[in-house]
Amino acid sequence: MNSQNKAGIKNYKKLIKNEVLLFSKEYKSYFKPNESKPKKIGQPFLLKNKDAKTGVLLIHGLMAAPEEVKELGEFFFSKGFSVYAPRLAGHGTSPEDLSSRKYNEWIESVNRGYEIIKNLCDNVIVAGFSTGAGIALFQALNYPDRYKAVISISAPLKFKSFSANFTEIADFFNKIPDKNLDKFKKIFVKNHPDNPHINYKRCPISSIAEVRKMMRKVYRKLPYLSLPSLIIQADKDPKVDGKSGMKIYSRIKNPFKLYHEVNFNEHGIVLGEITKKTFIGIDSFLIKIKDQFK
Repeated sequence: MNSQNKAGIKNYKKLIKNEVLLFSKEYKSYFKPNESKPKKIGQPFLLKNKDAKTGVLLIHGLMAAPEEVKELGEFFFSKGFSVYAPRLAGHGTSPEDLSSRKYNEWIESVNRGYEIIKNLCDNVIVAGFSTGAGIALFQALNYPDRYKAVISISAPLKFKSFSANFTEIADFFNKIPDKNLDKFKKIFVKNHPDNPHINYKRCPISSIAEVRKMMRKVYRKLPYLSLPSLIIQADKDPKVDGKSGMKIYSRIKNPFKLYHEVNFNEHGIVLGEITKKTFIGIDSFLIKIKDQFK
């Protein structure tokens, strides 16, 4: 092993240790009895394939945690990739923690994740589910030199809930510094999670507003996306408009793109039996882009 490889290994281990320490500190600060999940759910994880020249930076969704993308990570690992799944700021702790976070903080969490995976691999694919898919697209658009490809699964271009369209107005109202208005403010709404052992059961209104802000920026820049792109969407998704995936795909001008639709009536398509249908699309895409990694 040459000195450069040794330095890279030492560096990624230090960076992961810092992420674990940060999570432990925030978990302790924001822990909420009967609501916070077990600590292992929120822990960032690394699946290191010693022979891999390509790594996958894998991003979980809103109100979730790295555990949400564990099966997806194991799939990539089985294909010969190393995988790192960062924890987004405000996740794996409590809804109160998430309620104070901006999407730029999520982006920064992923930036730190990139620093870890790049120390392990020559090439990096950025992939994500739900809000994590939106962040993956944001990364691909704003840092194209970092990545060889992008995989977006159920990116929330448009939420299906009618009330989601008014979250930014509600968020603005909630931030008005007037105690007389406090009784009229609604900071959280009830969440009906696909994976209650992972997801928060309360959703900060501010978080939906942040996702919408980020996705507007992503949508505007999609025609300039230069990386090979895989867009996956469940056709009967009850949370994200089922047409979102095709709208994203159609807006990408780069011909090196693939669309894969999953016939399913739930949002979560990266855990459980349904993953088989999701993995078919990913497999096809990986075969198409294999020449990128020679």
